[in-house]
Amino acid sequence: MRARAAVVPVVLLAALAVGCSGHDGASPKAPAATPSGYSQMQQKVNAAESAAAAADRDAASNADR
Repeated sequence: MRARAAVVPVVLLAALAVGCSGHDGASPKAPAATPSGYSQMQQKVNAAESAAAAADRDAASNADR
C-alpha cells in the first residue's frame, strides 16, 4: 500500500508539470498536435499504475500470512 501511496502523487505531479509546461501566458491555447514525449509519458503512467496494482496484490497476499 505504501508503494501505491508514493506512486500516485508522483504521477499526478508529473502529469501536472507536463500539462502546464506549454502555457506561456494568461490565455490558454489548444495544442495543435500531440505533444512530443506524450507516448513516453503514457507508458510511464501505465507502468506506474501497473506497479501500484502489483503492490496492492502483494500487500493483500502478505496480509493473509
